[in-house]
Amino acid sequence: MPCTEEEWLQKSQQFAEKWNFPHCIGALDGKHVLIKAPKQRGSLYHNYKGTHSVVLMALADAEYKFQYINVGCFGRISDGGVFNACSLSNKLADNSLGIPTPRPLPGRTKPVPFVIVADDAFAMKSYIMKPYAFRNLHGEHGHGE
Repeated sequence: MPCTEEEWLQKSQQFAEKWNFPHCIGALDGKHVLIKAPKQRGSLYHNYKGTHSVVLMALADAEYKFQYINVGCFGRISDGGVFNACSLSNKLADNSLGIPTPRPLPGRTKPVPFVIVADDAFAMKSYIMKPYAFRNLHGEHGHGE
């Protein structure tokens, strides 16, 4: 995982060049890895899909390379729950990873934070960008049409 502001800026530059996504420093998600249920503890590993698993949580860079992994949480725990309990979440919250301070996007003047892109399973934070939730919108595609 990057340790310095310069290394994070390099990761951000990769996202900007490859994916046209400036100020992105990683993509975060969890994946359930199927296992055979352990005797007498199977309910801990029983997940929302009805199978038994452990959760692999990973932060990847623009080249799909793992920057951080956490493996082994019980399958019954959601991606957001796994993230909240992992060391990456703690270090992001206390700003101890050397992530650059907010600065303007190219061609702009207002500073914006560097972010990690994640799905709807994660809580919104200043350093987590999630897809827009189209809940409570009207129209065929949920765009208020």
